[in-house]
Amino acid sequence: MRRAAHRPGVEVVDVGLTVGPIGPAEHSAFVQARRSVSFLQTPAWGRVKTEWRSESLGWYDGRQPVGAGLVLHRPVPRLERFTLAYLPQGPAIDWTGDIDAWLDPLAAYLRAHGAFAIRLGPPVRTNTWSAARVKEGIADPAIRRLTEMSDPQSDPVGTRVARRLADAGWLPQSPEDGFGVGQPQFTYEIPLTGRTEDDLLGGMNQLWRRNIKKAAKEGVEVTIGADLKAFHDLYVHTAARDRFTPRPLRYFETMFAAMGAEDPERIRLYLARHRGDPVAATILVRVGGHAWYCYGASSTEKREVRGSNACQWAMIRDALAAGCDVYDLRGITPTLDADDPHVGLVQFKVGIGGQAVRYVGEWDLPLRPVVYRAFDLYMRRRGR
Repeated sequence: MRRAAHRPGVEVVDVGLTVGPIGPAEHSAFVQARRSVSFLQTPAWGRVKTEWRSESLGWYDGRQPVGAGLVLHRPVPRLERFTLAYLPQGPAIDWTGDIDAWLDPLAAYLRAHGAFAIRLGPPVRTNTWSAARVKEGIADPAIRRLTEMSDPQSDPVGTRVARRLADAGWLPQSPEDGFGVGQPQFTYEIPLTGRTEDDLLGGMNQLWRRNIKKAAKEGVEVTIGADLKAFHDLYVHTAARDRFTPRPLRYFETMFAAMGAEDPERIRLYLARHRGDPVAATILVRVGGHAWYCYGASSTEKREVRGSNACQWAMIRDALAAGCDVYDLRGITPTLDADDPHVGLVQFKVGIGGQAVRYVGEWDLPLRPVVYRAFDLYMRRRGR
């Protein structure tokens, strides 16, 4: 914390951190100087989420920025002057110390600028479970959730952050099943630091290794390019097969334009072809030492050539070659119940090795309780 200069007879006063707007260039420079900041906390992401109003905020110790965050503002229906201020997987601050010193000035700034509540998701882990432990849990009919397994690896920082948020009046928002309207609390990640390609292959199960070899034997070729139309065609096909609502092509065009303009290495499209036919496609995003698998799509035809496995292996190898610390397959649910349809996603990801990770989750701080209750009621009635 910054303190006033000491002079004889003058009390030393802690003036603390201040929060205020930060320009996109300064925000980007702050992100680039950090080893790991979520891509959801970059200025470019604000340009992707066109349905929200975005602003970049900085934490200052004097004139020096020591933290930064992207805030997405969602207005209240019929009360557009009030907004929910959302910081997905952020902000990028020091979560290891006194978090009140960081969050109190944020709350003061946002309330003064019309926010009725803050929602944020600290990028801080609470627990991890190895792939071997997750497999044991799936095989045990008495265990239905990750959180029912004994002896998870715990992170004291995450435990302390969650406790302090609760003590300060923040309200947990992460749903029981792990998936909601915000960012997932449970993810699946592969540590890369100090590992080789052989190490990573050795951490996969036999089926994953066999599928990667089969794709190579069948002549599947994975290229990095800009054919978003080919990706989107596969993506729409996948959405119809798996029964989810696809995003329009324009969304991905905006995403690539905004993120690529901020950093040419930020986002990549991987396309797998078999004898000229597109069979799978994936999108990789990287910020510093963190790489994310963001979107995937595949053709129902020629699934036997394992184009999806080939894309995943290409992305993992590239993340390793780029010096990344972690390859992130993003959200899972905490279920280990064989009768739960979500367990298939867990089994798919655990086969690649790595670990399941629980984060602190998303939390709300009501700044105007009456408006917050009205917004919460509105969201419940429309199914969030």
